[in-house]
Parts: sequence; structure tokens; C-alpha cells
Amino acid sequence: MLYGNRMFMKKLSYFSVSFLVFWVVSFYLIAQAPANYYQSAIGKKERELKTALYNIVKDHTVLSYTPGLWNAYKDTDAKSDGTVWDMYSSISRFTFGVDQDSGSGGTTEGDKYNREHSFPQEWFNGKSPMKTDLYHVYPTDKLVNNKRGSYPFGETNGESYKSAGNFSKLGRCTYPGYSGTVFEPNDEYKGDFARSYFYMVTCYEDKVSGWNSEMLNNTSYPAFTTWAMNLLLEWNRKDPVSKKETDRNNMVYSEYQHNRNPFIDYPQLAEHIWGNLKDMPFDGTTSVEEWALDNISVFVTSGNILTVVDAPANSILKLYNMSGELIVEHQILSDRYETEVGTEGVYIAHVITSSRVCAVKVFIR
Repeated sequence: MLYGNRMFMKKLSYFSVSFLVFWVVSFYLIAQAPANYYQSAIGKKERELKTALYNIVKDHTVLSYTPGLWNAYKDTDAKSDGTVWDMYSSISRFTFGVDQDSGSGGTTEGDKYNREHSFPQEWFNGKSPMKTDLYHVYPTDKLVNNKRGSYPFGETNGESYKSAGNFSKLGRCTYPGYSGTVFEPNDEYKGDFARSYFYMVTCYEDKVSGWNSEMLNNTSYPAFTTWAMNLLLEWNRKDPVSKKETDRNNMVYSEYQHNRNPFIDYPQLAEHIWGNLKDMPFDGTTSVEEWALDNISVFVTSGNILTVVDAPANSILKLYNMSGELIVEHQILSDRYETEVGTEGVYIAHVITSSRVCAVKVFIR
């Protein structure tokens, strides 16, 4: 039996056994945090857990805006070919330094990259240390960044603007609870940005109540408006942590800020603070190795039979389509659970046990 590993990015591979195709899946896992780094958060939930994390990550090295961020990006945001990892454009192939924004250019997509405050500066009045925090400031295409402006994240049909290939979009929000203009990043990076937002309202818990945004409610907890909280939780569930994020988290911790984004190390923390595990204390587990010890496996056989093997008794299976609609919800009562999924496509399966949440991307053919 094979177990999924997010260390192999967000792409899935497959293998054949006795003419059955098993899709290898990927679970929430813990990145390489130092031993006992999160010890003081164990046993806590909701507001108390968020405050415990605040006390863990609040003290960190503050970078300069120039040249601090520009220099850091060469380590934190480089693709394997050495180009800039831009999360707003699908066509950019930026060279560090050469294509860096110097005050001119950037009137066409793919021309220049600059520093994008994914959590807009305007919301916190451009103050330090938020202004240079690498966990939310990314290198992105200058034109697309300018189109985004300070609009909140959301989901939209993109009637106001679409980047090349409809990769990023701007327009009226179609997500329930908000109808203003929003910027929608590509599905590939929605989880990345959600975990950046969870970090920001946690690391700056002492300041967030004074910030102003359509996504914030002027409190330290929950910090988010209801629609924004629901949106970000959904993005966190549907786009699991990638190798890009874990590598970046480790680099920012070891070489630059010397703090971590807890929501990359433990994506399920968001559920314990804001989501469907609010009544359950965080236990500090959920590494890939621990899932393997539990002998849990999730896979698809015969093209459309979703199978869960060796989940703990009374676990809950929830299957969502890529629009966030709940398709299947069942309690798992036996060692092997199977259900037929009638429509071809990509789905996100959640296996919820008494102490953890497993997020799985599966392909139905």
C-alpha cells in the first residue's frame, strides 16, 4: 500500500496493480519545524490556540524593504530553472534583477516583476513589520499586481480583467456573503494565499483589530468576516500544501525571518481555530509518518470507485467538487469503504477522524 506525500508537489502519479489503477493521493503533513517549536500550542483550540501561535511566531527578524525583499526572493521564490516564481501570471519568465521593477515599464504582462503585498498595505497603513513580512509579500507580475490593487481576494467571473489564459481575474464577487469587486488568484495558489492570511491575522494578533478591510471584522478573534473566513477555509482545504510552500517556509525560517508559518507546517490548525475542528484541541500530530502508522489509504479504483481503507471507526468522509459543493458525506463504519462517483472530474475528499483532517485530491474518470 502506498501513501501520498506532499513533498512531491501538487501533482499526482499512478501505478497499476492487478489491472486496477490506484491514484496516489496526498495528505496534510507537517514540514520540518524544529522539535518542540509548537509545544505551547498543543492542547489548545479556537481563540486560545490562535494566541498561543501568536506568541510563538510574533518575534522575528524584520527585513528592509530595499534591498531586503529583493535579495530574499532569489532564495525564497526561485523556480528550479532559476526564474522568478510568479503566482499571478502564467506567462512570465522573469530573470532576477534584470526584470525587477525599477519604476518604469510593466505596462504589459510578463515585462516586470515587483513586490506584491498579498495582504494589501492599505489595510495596515503600510506599517512595519507587516510591510516586509515574507510570508505575505511575494514577487509577482507588475501589471497583474497593479490590476489587483487593494481589492480583497474572492471568486469572480473576471468581467473587469483577466490575465493571460484567465490565470488571475478581477470582477464582482460571486462567493456568498460579499458582492464587491475582488481579485481571484489561480486555483493552484489559493491555498498558499489562504495560509498567508491565516498567518497575518495570527502573527499580528495584537494589531489586527485596528486594520480595515472587507475581509476583516476589527477583532483579534476571529479577525475575519464570516464570508472571508469561509472562503479562506475552503481554499485551504481544496489546495493542500505544496513542496513550494514547505521549501519557502523552511528558507524564510532558517535564513531570513527566523519564524515559521504554522499553517504551512500544520494546515489543519485553521480548522482548530476557525473551522470544523474548533471544539477539538490541537494535538501536534498529523505528519505523513503518522498517517502511515494509522494505515489510512484513499484511492480510486476502476476509474470511479472512491475507496477509503483502514480509517478509524466513525471517521467521516466528505467529497467536494471543485466548485466547493458537497457531493458525498458518509460515516465510515468498516475497514473498507467504497462509493461510486458518477461524474468525471477532479474532487477533494476529506477524511475527518477524531483528531485530524486528511485532504485528498482525487481524479474520477
